[in-house]
Amino acid sequence: MGRPAVHQASERQFLDERGSSSRLAPNGLNPARIMEKAVVDRIVDSYFWKEQCFGLNEADIVDRVVDHVHFVGGITGASQKPTPFLCLALKLLQLAPGDDVLAEYLHFGGDKFKYLRALALFYVRLTRTPKDVYATIEPFLEDYRKLRRKGRAGTSLTYVDDFADDLLVKDRVCATSLYKLTKRDVLEDLDLLSPRVSPLGDLEDLLEEEEEEEEEEEGEGGEEEEVKRRRKKSETRSIAHPASRPTSP
Repeated sequence: MGRPAVHQASERQFLDERGSSSRLAPNGLNPARIMEKAVVDRIVDSYFWKEQCFGLNEADIVDRVVDHVHFVGGITGASQKPTPFLCLALKLLQLAPGDDVLAEYLHFGGDKFKYLRALALFYVRLTRTPKDVYATIEPFLEDYRKLRRKGRAGTSLTYVDDFADDLLVKDRVCATSLYKLTKRDVLEDLDLLSPRVSPLGDLEDLLEEEEEEEEEEEGEGGEEEEVKRRRKKSETRSIAHPASRPTSP
């Protein structure tokens, strides 16, 4: 991805003014207040923020993710240290990349670098409208690549699709409270979203097909049992009552 001509956001102004002079995110939230102040304070006091997050632009984010992000997570360990993932998420809130840059993160870069995709999905959930959140995140419910997740309890294994699902259904992910999403069916009723089609197909059709297959198997099994039962009864009758052979004249 080429380096776009972008501004380098003012670190001090963004943090000191808590975004009061910056534009709102597309979902109407103040980007400087999306993360809790206590979490932001831990981020800006961290070594990673001071060493790796100063003066970055949107293209630099890719380099930092590739070099330093090896797991998703928020606050880790007894010292409550912020992860590089969370630090870069705050940097994205400060940079406010446009949809074209996010598309690069999600698709071109995301196909190669799964943690870049995860970071972009997280940022989309924090800043985009419910309609755009569903439309952007749902396609990645079919990305089954493994991710490492790190939290206060330690490191565990997850997957891109599970992380995407968490962003859609949970209230808090990576030490960050997520704003309440409008229910998907409500957006469908308002004609803002089309009904989601599962990659497995329509659920009712699948259930009907399973029921038909079970009935066919039961029917075939019943016919076989009936044939066996009749054959056995015929053999029993033959033994008990052997047919008399006709005598020759």
